Amino acid sequence: MAALLAHLHKDRLEAGCDEAGRGCLAGPVVAAAVILPPRVRIPGLDDSKKLSPAQRAELRPLIEEKALAWSVAFVGPAEIDVLNILRASFTAMHRAVDTLGRRPDHLLIDGNRFIPYPGIAHTCVVKGDGRFRSIAAASILAKTHRDAYMEGLHLEHPGYNWAVNKGYPTPDHRTALEQQGPCVHHRRSFRLLKDQLDLF
Repeated sequence: MAALLAHLHKDRLEAGCDEAGRGCLAGPVVAAAVILPPRVRIPGLDDSKKLSPAQRAELRPLIEEKALAWSVAFVGPAEIDVLNILRASFTAMHRAVDTLGRRPDHLLIDGNRFIPYPGIAHTCVVKGDGRFRSIAAASILAKTHRDAYMEGLHLEHPGYNWAVNKGYPTPDHRTALEQQGPCVHHRRSFRLLKDQLDLF
């Protein structure tokens, strides 16, 4: 496996950005922005999808400790329904950049599209979380912060089993929706069930 790249532009302060939760039926979409030191060592750093929950949990505090700056931002279901999920993902990324402790010179965005952030150039990188350290770090923070949030929501609504499925359209989540119907944390603009009449 090739080593992750430290930067795209060596002379710029770059922040990697990624999101988690775009494909979920419930809960927020969460984005993270991370600025890492050029020579930082974080053993095991990789695309969050390639890591186990235990590995992600171990890496999260290391990333937060060693980053020059990091931030996580949420866009909830009601706002997702107004914006649509793609724009909501970009909005979450913008909010993460808004609250970074340092202003980057350049953004590395995981994916192939982005709404430009005012005053900061960006580069979209397809599968960037498997290519650049800062995007991989952002993917881990977005994923772990979102998972922790969904585990908290599970305590309020245990019937949907969000502690396990995290709001994704798994068979157990679909079954719970059929049996209980949706709750306030579900995304109304998503197709929750085959017959969606009178769900809300």
